[in-house]
Amino acid sequence: MAITMQVLKLLIQCKCARSMGFPSGQFSRVDNFSTSGQWRARKKVSQYSTVDTERYSSLVRAVLSSKTSSQTPASIEDEDCQLYGPVIRSRPPSQQPKVPKNLHPLLNEAKGQSEYVPGPLARITLQRDSNTTSPSVTRILQKTMPPDQAFYLERWKRRMIAELGEEGFKEYTLNIFRQGQLFHSAIEDHFTQETPSKEDPERPLEVSGFVESASHVLNDITGVRAIESALHHSTLQYVGIVDCIAQYRGSLCVIEWKTSEKPKPLLRHTYDNPLQVAAYIGALNSDNNYNYQVQNGLIVVAYKDGSPAHAHFLNSQQIKPFWEKWLLRLEEYAEK
Repeated sequence: MAITMQVLKLLIQCKCARSMGFPSGQFSRVDNFSTSGQWRARKKVSQYSTVDTERYSSLVRAVLSSKTSSQTPASIEDEDCQLYGPVIRSRPPSQQPKVPKNLHPLLNEAKGQSEYVPGPLARITLQRDSNTTSPSVTRILQKTMPPDQAFYLERWKRRMIAELGEEGFKEYTLNIFRQGQLFHSAIEDHFTQETPSKEDPERPLEVSGFVESASHVLNDITGVRAIESALHHSTLQYVGIVDCIAQYRGSLCVIEWKTSEKPKPLLRHTYDNPLQVAAYIGALNSDNNYNYQVQNGLIVVAYKDGSPAHAHFLNSQQIKPFWEKWLLRLEEYAEK
């Protein structure tokens, strides 16, 4: 009776299989079924079963540890190092900084720091004759301008010509030059008049903003010794005209006044101005017309809209690298 019941169960299962669409040939053998009546499909083999899970376990844990990614640039770099090994970075070729062939000293040991004595301001006129071939500081800097700086200057010039035209650009540059001259004259008047007046009706309106911009710096300047005075380096044979020599917050400085339409809050925004100041300091210390020497520099950038001027002070240590760069530019000019 038990055998009959087992056969009956098998027949019922075969009938159910045909009703589900399976071919009858697949169930021709009784041993295809277990006595429990459960049918199991053959398990598929995963394509990831051969992956070295131990090697990638840290990466899997990092991905599955939270719903949101906790990866950072540093963690990604660490994971790449685990998977592919450390990154081998090539070292850039070492470039030795250029050193002047003749490292002429900036200071003059024969001169000392003389105390300020009130008196007439020095205003030495630059002597030019047929026998004098010494180039000016401005000319040397223009002729040895770095290629990238020359590129940006030329691009600016072309853009301005496209906007203003050839004649308009000429008029624009003349106005800029005229504004600079008027600003220097206004600064000179400020230091030379005995009783400065609050209102100056003769001052052109176009420079009033520059003077207002530099007013807070003017308040820190005392003991003026020279204004618009010529300098000559007796050994290196170059000349220049310094804007001002005075005390700025207690330090004797070579001072240069600059005007700008754009803010220049950082020293690097002044391009070659620090080299110009260093050149003037070296020339003054070498020039026997001045019985003292200077170690510091000051670049004052004033703005037409009256916003506070930026004052870039250079002490004796900060000026030395610019003095060496100036010597390199001087050598480059001599080679041309």
